[in-house]
Amino acid sequence: MDNITYDEQGNARSFSGPGAVDVFAMAVLASGLRMYAATGMRPNRAYTPKAMMAAAARHTGLTFKARDYMGAVEALTARVQAEKARIAAQGE
Repeated sequence: MDNITYDEQGNARSFSGPGAVDVFAMAVLASGLRMYAATGMRPNRAYTPKAMMAAAARHTGLTFKARDYMGAVEALTARVQAEKARIAAQGE
C-alpha cells in the first residue's frame, strides 16, 4: 500500500510504496525540467534534456514535442496531483 506523510505545514515528508515513490520521482523530474527551461542548467550530468523528456514520457504515457519542457512539467504536475489524491483516498 502506498503512503505519503506530511508535516504540519502540509509538506510531503516521506513516501512509502511504489506508487508514492513514483509521485516523488515525478515531482523531482518536473522540478528539474522547470529549472532547465528557466536557466539552461541541468540537474546533473546524466539528466540531459533528452533523458528528462524520455522520463517524463515514461511517467505520463504521453508523447511530447522536442523541447516542450513546460508541457512536460504541466503533465507531470497534473499526474502528481492526481496520484496524491488517489493515495490519500486509498488511505481513508
